Amino acid sequence: MSEQQITAAASGKLKIGKDLQVNRLGYGTMQLTGPGVWGEPADPEGALRVLRRAVELGVTFIDTADSYGPYVAEPLIKQALHPYKEDLVIATKVGLTRPGPDEWLPVGRPEYIRQQVELSLRHLGLERIDLMQLHRIDPKVPLEEQIGELARLREEGKIRHIGLSEVTVDQLEAAEKITSIASVQNLYNLVKRDSEPVLEYAEANGIAFIPWFPLATGALAREGSPLDEMAVRLNAKPAQLALAWLLKRSPVMLPIPGTSTRSHLEENIASAGITLSDEDFNTLSQLK
Repeated sequence: MSEQQITAAASGKLKIGKDLQVNRLGYGTMQLTGPGVWGEPADPEGALRVLRRAVELGVTFIDTADSYGPYVAEPLIKQALHPYKEDLVIATKVGLTRPGPDEWLPVGRPEYIRQQVELSLRHLGLERIDLMQLHRIDPKVPLEEQIGELARLREEGKIRHIGLSEVTVDQLEAAEKITSIASVQNLYNLVKRDSEPVLEYAEANGIAFIPWFPLATGALAREGSPLDEMAVRLNAKPAQLALAWLLKRSPVMLPIPGTSTRSHLEENIASAGITLSDEDFNTLSQLK
């Protein structure tokens, strides 16, 4: 099967919040912005083409944030894909401010969260955001105020589901005492698995787990390594095996590999067609 024939549908299905079905291999938009996740992309038309190609290849879950740019990725999505396909879910985030390139500061004041949700609705051309994630918990603001404002926005019909990003199990449990949480997005990949307890909690409680930076392979991909040898044997790239490993790791896993090039996008989507044997999966699992 050629990469062009493989679509994200081959990754299987996942329901977010028990009712929002998506293909389990999504697309993340952070790399569509300028250096330092700041400003416009060097090739705006190329960014639009990548977004359109992702949907052509069966991606039904696109992850973005108001802070990507800031205010760059969301308008690009609207320009490329609006009016949206009925099965396309756009998840965005709120709660980080951007004083400059590569700088990220949490702001969780309820009035700020509300303002940013309203702006995301406008920038994306939506009346309701299917999944609004709190990008970071602001330690200066009570959690009840941050999550509570998102819950109020959901009651008003402006949000369908609420997610969290970069949280511990304790924080996730505390948030669930305030309202239902549909997803969690933490750093997790083949070489960095500190969020294993959060993944296990998410799986046990039917919460979608969205690993960001899912493609990291680092030194594991060096020539002659077990990962490299497996990639040669399976006629795949090490990064594709890293994605295939994530998909096999848990049924609640929803990787969102990002890229600014069409060729890399097609490589990533093709990983949905890789079925790891239990032996290969265990070999990769032991590499950390």
